[in-house]
Amino acid sequence: MSVHLGSTLKKTAQTVQKQKLNGEKITMLTSYDFTLAHLVDAAGVDMILVGDSAANVMLGHDYTLPITVNEMIVYARGVVRAAKQAMVVVDMPFGSYQISEEDALRNAVKVMKETGCDALKLEGGEDIVHIIKHMTSAGIPIMGHLGLTPQSVHKFGGYSLRAKQEAEAEKLMHDALLLQEAGCFSLVLEKIPAALAKEVTEKLTIPVIGIGAGNSTDGQVLVLQDMLGMNDGFKPKFLRHFAQLGDAVKQAAGDYINAVRSGDFPNESESY
Repeated sequence: MSVHLGSTLKKTAQTVQKQKLNGEKITMLTSYDFTLAHLVDAAGVDMILVGDSAANVMLGHDYTLPITVNEMIVYARGVVRAAKQAMVVVDMPFGSYQISEEDALRNAVKVMKETGCDALKLEGGEDIVHIIKHMTSAGIPIMGHLGLTPQSVHKFGGYSLRAKQEAEAEKLMHDALLLQEAGCFSLVLEKIPAALAKEVTEKLTIPVIGIGAGNSTDGQVLVLQDMLGMNDGFKPKFLRHFAQLGDAVKQAAGDYINAVRSGDFPNESESY
């Protein structure tokens, strides 16, 4: 039997777990299309997350809840085609895994088969451990997600800092250990106190990726368009702009409009 293993440069769940063991920080960015995924992959990012944040960034929704499995598949296909070395993780959207183990596995298999992604990410703790076990038993790598879980925005009443109180912090630690035991290869912690994130990171043997969780996690993730300064008015405390592409795009678009209206574009050298 012939087996094609693909590029040896491709990051895997085992690769990022070794990075934790070696004390190497793990980098993750979101992406939802071929062009930007190609660029961040070429830059050397370890993981690309096709997040359900596409609901906000790409579709203009206020929340992540409306995005569907089929929409996530469309975005993920382009990213997978672009990623030559980064591991691609796809969010399972709201409603795709909460109904039953069978429904969750059916949707997970659909996403894996139709996108060619490397892993899936699910939000939640003890309440979805049985779902995660069902998926990992089927050979699907799963990344967990605790803290601020955007799919539960209506339950939490907003996007405020989570696990500030002792009881919620203890539950988060409890859930993190359960997710590890259930077979998750890594865990995202979103918008929790840095001290708690440090404690969880040190307690777990799997990599912990933070967003708004301080600098002691094994790695960091940001939404690419946020990091590039493309979303006007969105500037939470944890976000750093590494570029101001929003201003650059508006300037370029304005220059184009002026050039067309003035008759300067296309000029003679740009014409056949």
